[in-house]
Amino acid sequence: MTRVHDRGGWPGAGPVDKSEHELSWWEKRTDAMMVLLQSPDKRVIRVDEMRRAIEGMDPAAYEKCKYYERWLTALETLMIEKGILTREEIERKVKELDGRR
Repeated sequence: MTRVHDRGGWPGAGPVDKSEHELSWWEKRTDAMMVLLQSPDKRVIRVDEMRRAIEGMDPAAYEKCKYYERWLTALETLMIEKGILTREEIERKVKELDGRR
């Protein structure tokens, strides 16, 4: 079964944008979280779990998200699945951080 993540050969998909851009602070933090959570001494998240979480996203949500937004969504999903964080804890922290602006 082809999932939204499998882009090769989709009619009308157009070329893949390979241009580089400067990463924002939250993209850098998302990348750092992935490095830490996948480190050999931690192994909280594995690459195959991350891929499954990204591929399991709702297709409409997947299409709206940028690369690191997909990573962040997948990280949230995995943290909740593994019982490390709850949805409520994540939402509470997001509200707290939004209040700092």
